[in-house]
Amino acid sequence: MDKIKEVLEKQIEEIKPEEEIVERINKVSKDFISDLKKKIKIKKINADIFIGGSIAKNTLVKKDKYDIDIFVRFDKKYKDNEISSILGKILGGSAKRIHGSRDYYNSVKNEIIIEIIPVIKIKSPKEALNVTDLSYFHVNYIVDKLKKNKKLADEIMLAKSFCFAMDVYGAESYINGFSGYALELLICHYGSFLKFVKEVAESTEFEKIIIDDAGFYKKKENVLIEVNEAKIQNPIILIDPTFKDRNALASLSYETYSKFKKACSDFLKHPNSEFFIKKNLFSELNKKYGKELKIITVKTNKQKGDIAGTKSRKFSSFFIREVRKEFNVKVAEFDYDDVKNIAYVYLVVDKKPSETIKGPPIINIRGLTAFKKAHANAFIKDAYAHAELKHGLKFEEFMKIFLKKYKKVIKDMSVMEVKIK
Repeated sequence: MDKIKEVLEKQIEEIKPEEEIVERINKVSKDFISDLKKKIKIKKINADIFIGGSIAKNTLVKKDKYDIDIFVRFDKKYKDNEISSILGKILGGSAKRIHGSRDYYNSVKNEIIIEIIPVIKIKSPKEALNVTDLSYFHVNYIVDKLKKNKKLADEIMLAKSFCFAMDVYGAESYINGFSGYALELLICHYGSFLKFVKEVAESTEFEKIIIDDAGFYKKKENVLIEVNEAKIQNPIILIDPTFKDRNALASLSYETYSKFKKACSDFLKHPNSEFFIKKNLFSELNKKYGKELKIITVKTNKQKGDIAGTKSRKFSSFFIREVRKEFNVKVAEFDYDDVKNIAYVYLVVDKKPSETIKGPPIINIRGLTAFKKAHANAFIKDAYAHAELKHGLKFEEFMKIFLKKYKKVIKDMSVMEVKIK
């Protein structure tokens, strides 16, 4: 326990950005907001501004690039489908429009990324037309919690740093992990990063963790009965304390949770600072497998970020399934670079031995005909069709066949390039 405490105390100091960086971010934020307020006033738009994200909560973690979330709250008289365009006119071409569930804007000032998000000013979370409309309530809830217990800020930073390093940070569909807000709620619930890690590590494989800090439901079991079934198909059900019908961890998949659970268990067994340092997946795999490692790059024609990442992930899953038909797959990893907008599939494969596959029964004439057409060496055994599959392709040969066979499928999946690097 002393070792864990030592590692965590040291890590808190490591992940806090220098004062000059915080000052620079605050100045950029202050100047941008001041200028934006003037533009809103000139345009006579009924809207106000608030800061979200780590800046508002004082939970900023040291990283290569910093960003600021600035929300523009439009009066309810403005229509939901209008506010993105209105915000664009206010900004006057000084920011890039980003497509999403509701379009927002991106600008870079003094090497700091500023995201300007339009939201509707609502009195209650149940009035939200978009999840971003809830941000105002989320920020206020967490800020209030941190005022009551200032130590939580450090614990939140540890949680975010750990999850980022373990590649489970982000609610995007190609990650299916923990959003920043979800981690904040989890730390507020458990009181510390360590207690959270222990809870996850000690949980059983199929146990659902149910958290309802606002006490919206009389019993935990009621959550499973009363909340929409589609919102609770994940390992942790975290009822948003600002909105009873929302699971703040609906994005978390069992695959990502399993990865996180193992990381928690490993950290408790062998605590060290390496768990807070993001690994370079290529370097790690290349070091271990060398020339055995196959690297496939995937490029889509979609907007970089969540959309392109999700499309790339979907295609990669399809591609890996096809690879498994021809090879024994020892390693299959996916990585998306949201800066270059390129996805990488890392594979280590072995030759697959010949195998006999079972086809349709002989009474299924149509199926039997199709099976024989697909397999020239088909034979009948125990009233079923069978065929022997020989796997002698080299990976490069497999790639050529795959790209030709699934040319239309690849195009339909919005993928414009697939190649071995």
